[in-house]
Amino acid sequence: MSSAESDDTDPTKAEIACFEVGIKFGSLYHQFAGTPVSTESADSLARAMEDAIENQPHCESVAIEMDEEAIAAAADGEYTELTGRFMTVEIVVARDGRTVTARMAMDDGYPLMGIDSVEDR
Repeated sequence: MSSAESDDTDPTKAEIACFEVGIKFGSLYHQFAGTPVSTESADSLARAMEDAIENQPHCESVAIEMDEEAIAAAADGEYTELTGRFMTVEIVVARDGRTVTARMAMDDGYPLMGIDSVEDR
């Protein structure tokens, strides 16, 4: 088989774009988990995380909403460590003619990451 040919084991363009979203989520979660956060710093931390992840190749946008009520409850007036339970995240990646929108949100006590849509550009 020539290098120009492909077979059923080659990833599709949609799969490659979905993989890019996974890279962004892995970077976001593992780079920032454990960061001290309070209700006063939650918004600026969310903006800094958005800016950092948007720097990565193929990233179109990142939107992070912090659950300040949950942060306040966990912090007991001080601060707490950032975990997935305190944020909802949407990431949009454009790669190889595909746009992937993915989200992280709490599901049964776990910050679940998943694909919302894959569209042709």
